[in-house]
Amino acid sequence: MLFLFSITWGAVSGWWALACLLLGCLYAWLMYRQPLDLNKQFRYLLFAFRTLTVFMLSLLLLAPLVKSISYQSQKPLILILQDNSESIKLFPTPNQFSPPGGDLEGALTKLKSSLGDNYEVHEFNFDRTLNNGLSNKFDGKQTDIASALKQVNERYVNQNIGAIILATDGLYNQGTDPQYEARNIKSTIYTIALGDTTPKRDLLIANVNYNKTAFLGNDFEIEVLIQAYQSKGENMRLTVTEDGRQVSNQNIAVTSDAFQKLVPIKLNADKKGIRKFNVSITPIKNELSTQNNTETIYVDVLDTRQKILLVYNNLHPDLNVIKQDIESDKNYEVKAVLLSDLATIKPDDYGLVILHQLTVNSSGILQNIIAKIKIPVWYMLGAQTNLQDFNATQTAVKVYDNSNQLQEVFATPLPEFSAFTLSDSTKQKISLFPPLLAPFGNYTSSSSNKVLLKQKIGDITTSYPLLSFTDEGGQRIGLLLGEGLWRWQLAEFKADGNHHAMEELLDQSVQYLTANANHQQFRVYPAKSVFDEGEDVIINAELYNDALELINTPNVKIDLTAHSGKKYSFLFTRNGQSYQLDAGTLPVDEYSYVATTKLGSRALTANGQLTIKTLNMETRQSAANHQLLNAIAEQSGGQMLLPSQIDKLANLIKKNDNIKTIIYEGKHYDDLLDVKWIFVIILALLSAEWFMRKREGQI
Repeated sequence: MLFLFSITWGAVSGWWALACLLLGCLYAWLMYRQPLDLNKQFRYLLFAFRTLTVFMLSLLLLAPLVKSISYQSQKPLILILQDNSESIKLFPTPNQFSPPGGDLEGALTKLKSSLGDNYEVHEFNFDRTLNNGLSNKFDGKQTDIASALKQVNERYVNQNIGAIILATDGLYNQGTDPQYEARNIKSTIYTIALGDTTPKRDLLIANVNYNKTAFLGNDFEIEVLIQAYQSKGENMRLTVTEDGRQVSNQNIAVTSDAFQKLVPIKLNADKKGIRKFNVSITPIKNELSTQNNTETIYVDVLDTRQKILLVYNNLHPDLNVIKQDIESDKNYEVKAVLLSDLATIKPDDYGLVILHQLTVNSSGILQNIIAKIKIPVWYMLGAQTNLQDFNATQTAVKVYDNSNQLQEVFATPLPEFSAFTLSDSTKQKISLFPPLLAPFGNYTSSSSNKVLLKQKIGDITTSYPLLSFTDEGGQRIGLLLGEGLWRWQLAEFKADGNHHAMEELLDQSVQYLTANANHQQFRVYPAKSVFDEGEDVIINAELYNDALELINTPNVKIDLTAHSGKKYSFLFTRNGQSYQLDAGTLPVDEYSYVATTKLGSRALTANGQLTIKTLNMETRQSAANHQLLNAIAEQSGGQMLLPSQIDKLANLIKKNDNIKTIIYEGKHYDDLLDVKWIFVIILALLSAEWFMRKREGQI
């Protein structure tokens, strides 16, 4: 770092410095003009000390500024992203294109040393998440290339990113198209093309489309996408079994070397609970891999559908969105009614009331349903909501607005929210959704209010809630403080061609609100019935006293027993007014659980089941996608290389004129009064003058 400084005078002319010097000379001349009992050299030296002292003191009265300039160099950052997913190991790079010795990690490490001290190299590996350092395990169950690119771009924002080196086979099964994310990166991207693009003899199940819920006694359909490569003339035997019992079987002729077919299969939900179905293709001779011949799905067979009442006073585009997205979960049936038709409704038939821009005070019948029967209620505010009535009917959130105006607010998910779990992709989508319209004013929120989404106005994240949940005397209440869900649905469909985030948000919200509709005193429920392999298992618990008030004083224990017989015991932690357990990752299996606690002298138990399913996503594609890698490299001005060409990367980076050290200039202004060494010099001059006069007997 280079450091320079100078003095600037601001509004005062620099000529005053000459006046200060003349003043110092005049003062010293008056003091030492008469002949003293000193030799000439001492008189001149004392004259100089006094001149400098007076000059510096008078200069301080002018209050000039000291400008300091620092120059700091930043080496170009070289970020290495290495794919650590299973597909790299299952479908390896051909020997003739492999790095020297077949060691990718070693070749990338050698690249770091080849670049030398002129570059700052940071190494990462990724699968579904981004991790520090390189790895040779290749055990990731999912691959999200776009997320890895986005995370490093955000982590090193406003820094000198020279180049990103992306070593992958181009296969991804999570997140968005990495080519779009790469466009947000202003640096050069070099891609290292792993894997093999040559189709091999292989039969596989590419995907299974199915509804996660079905109803007892009904037929339901699944769609199996099967593929076959280099297997023309073979017969594929497709079988579906339930608990070891064959429920479907058919033969399919392979008519080409790149064969693909969507096969519909009708099944029957003859047992209640989570049902496990294995979909498999019988292997053939010389097949590349048999790991992608099997897929396991889980269907939750329900006894009845839960009814939800959606009450409104005026038509609004949000109404259709709410009904459509909630009913995407076959467990729920939504009935939308006008407030004026409420008298025809039997409230006991419903497990949740959604009030769209209405309050409890809107109708005596509505008050009857919500206050007396204590049905869970979800308030959805908008331009038609009477805020005074809203403030009077619940205590979780108060909105003070005298202008009757709406303002645009974006949604910001809170990571500390724990009442239920949203997937990372859903949280990310919600944060990018267009704004809702919320009442303009001041908001207050009670301590018991659990906030899932906060309001962001412009670029400022406020403390105001946008979507939150609370429990008042055993009655669960949801609060969506804005309108415009139709904007979210259109934005998601435009970006991804589906409504998955909207469906998950509404489904999880409804599930939470209706979870205690039967007023069980002790409830234990997992965040979801089926967890993916490697996913943390989250289990929630709630305990109510006799007045149906939520408490968490007693300890809650749980025993998880795997189908294999292995047992796991845990103690819940207190979370707000309820309980939560993060059991971490558990082995793939089916589990039953029994939770116990005590309420006074009474012992309470709750039981249920959950499943950890195998992830076979990395086996669904065997041919690497080098076209994608080439496109990413070209659009950034980089180049795609084979693993055997890694040793060329150092020279390519060194010859790239866009990858260079950047010098940053920093300017800083201080008052001369703040410069401590000035006072040290003045004190030293005065001390030296006094000492010399004392020595010569002049004092």
